[in-house]
Amino acid sequence: MRMDMDRKHPHDSKTERVKYLTDLLTKAAQAYYAQDEEIMSNLEYDKRYEELEKLEAETGVVLAGSPTRKVGYEAVEELPKERHESPMLSLEKTKSREELREWLQGRQALLSWKLDGLTIVLTYREGSLEKAVTRGNGEIGEVVTNNAKTFQNLPINIPFQGELALRGEAVITYSDFAKINREMEEGQLKYKNPRNLCSGSVRQLNSEITAKRGVKFYAFALVAAEGADFADSREKQLLFLQEQGFAVVDYRKVEEETLLGALEEFEKRISDCDLPSDGLVLAYEDLAFGLSLGHTAKFPRDSIAFKWADEEKETVLKEIEWSPSRTGLINPVAVFEPVELEGSTVSRASVHNISVLKSLELGIGDRIMVYKANMIIPQIGENLTRSGNAPIPETCPVCGAATQIRQVNEVQSLYCTNEACTAKKLKAFTLFVSRDALNIDGLSEATLEKFIDRGFLREFADLFHLERYREEITAMEGFGEKSCRNLLDGIQAARKTTLPRVLYGLGIANVGIANAKMFCRHFDYDFEKMKHAEKEELSAIEGVGEVIASAFMAYMADGRNRQKLENLWKELEFSIPQAAPGGQSLQGRSFVVTGSLNHYSGREEFKAAIEQKGGKVTGSVTSKTHCLINNDPGSVSSKNQKAKELGIPIVTEEEFRKKYLDEDD
Repeated sequence: MRMDMDRKHPHDSKTERVKYLTDLLTKAAQAYYAQDEEIMSNLEYDKRYEELEKLEAETGVVLAGSPTRKVGYEAVEELPKERHESPMLSLEKTKSREELREWLQGRQALLSWKLDGLTIVLTYREGSLEKAVTRGNGEIGEVVTNNAKTFQNLPINIPFQGELALRGEAVITYSDFAKINREMEEGQLKYKNPRNLCSGSVRQLNSEITAKRGVKFYAFALVAAEGADFADSREKQLLFLQEQGFAVVDYRKVEEETLLGALEEFEKRISDCDLPSDGLVLAYEDLAFGLSLGHTAKFPRDSIAFKWADEEKETVLKEIEWSPSRTGLINPVAVFEPVELEGSTVSRASVHNISVLKSLELGIGDRIMVYKANMIIPQIGENLTRSGNAPIPETCPVCGAATQIRQVNEVQSLYCTNEACTAKKLKAFTLFVSRDALNIDGLSEATLEKFIDRGFLREFADLFHLERYREEITAMEGFGEKSCRNLLDGIQAARKTTLPRVLYGLGIANVGIANAKMFCRHFDYDFEKMKHAEKEELSAIEGVGEVIASAFMAYMADGRNRQKLENLWKELEFSIPQAAPGGQSLQGRSFVVTGSLNHYSGREEFKAAIEQKGGKVTGSVTSKTHCLINNDPGSVSSKNQKAKELGIPIVTEEEFRKKYLDEDD
């Protein structure tokens, strides 16, 4: 694959050139390092790299994915909540084209895609991204600033130096969504739709995971731009955002005479549009007029959403397939006589859970109406005959064990009750060998599933006896002598580990890596003490509480688990953290670290030094924070501002080392 490096990419400004070069150099680097393929020479790469650096300096626009910037991923223990300055209301909806035209009242408006992702509010100060908050419930959202900095096309620096606030949609394109599902290991549960995947990706606690999902951001509204005047024009606001480097949602300026034609134009583009959309938005071009209309308790009056009238077809339900997941959940899928919908043939649709199955009163042979939600995802809209005779399986289609209907938050779902079910066992082993647990390379879910099916793995201790199956593994597809040797060497290396890693890897309900560390520090890394602790003592550990304590005790009380732990412990060699000088002097204190570091190589090293003395590092400043560590105490970052509001001390890295860690250069 070669690219014409002399081709001039069409662009209207230096900002567009920045976007083009960022994308071009990213593709070149990916081809070179990930695919062992060269699409431009080193000389060409260096030339364009220097051009990009120069343009970024001239324009002030630096995209999150720029190759001129090193990505520093961050992880937090929880996403802090924040109240929006003004409520984010939903839009009133209509499916009537005539009603939409009447709504215009003879005025101009902007018609744009209504993107189907996760709405984000961004705040910039002095040209830098300061804060990103999800829509949440409209009143309170989650702070996802670290994750937003990994969005592929989002500028983290802009030329505008005043305070700037805007709204937009974080999305994962259909093509990226399909690619992510294709690349998932065999046996993994596929993602259902781009919107859910995007929401889960943006709200991750580890920004490195967000970065891998290819999230993009499209601005659709300017909230405020300090000192700027847009002559009451919504279009001028969007053009201003484009100048700052933002990708803006595609729109058309319309009036009564041109509205229906623009609607038809958008409708024709649906099948080719890579961005998930669930309709269109019509918003008055005149900002002052729109503002004068005010809003109802639910909706603003300056804009309205247009939803496509779904094409429905009648068909006959042939059967309900039951699809087991790795968590034990068994999902119902409707299989019906094929019908043509929105230009394609469909014959299957998810029924989601038992509650939906019952509400539709589905039965084999029923006449049902099906449609494509957002003109993409097949759904059952109505059951015309409602026989209600669809059988709910009493045994798991994977292992044959008894099933059970469980109700959580008013929703009934079907589960397999067999703890040894292959689907559940696969999930357990996947967690146990993951990076934060035993960290064993070469054991993908597909490989684990093959080992489980062949009887190599029944419990965790069996991992350390795969040597006995060396010949069979070597002969397996995808393996060979070298791959098998590397795998077995990796497993042997994993014998030397730490108690928090193993505790997390056991998969005890709600016991994450942070909780596992808390348990271990509290009990001085003595597993016997931990195993026989009373609920009252466990609940008193910071970050644990009654729910986690109960789950931990239930796991340890199970005779099968105790035997498996005894077998596993024979295979492992634990290293216990060396006691820090001065003991646990930071016990019970919480700290927040922000900004760049000078002494430590990264956040994890600094965090380990604090935890070694009993301290805890969290991701957000609260009233319980002992101090904020920032080498720029005068910064106007949100964490600094929050610390000042709460009266939390702000100290530099060196001040912290001398005062709390008894370190000096």
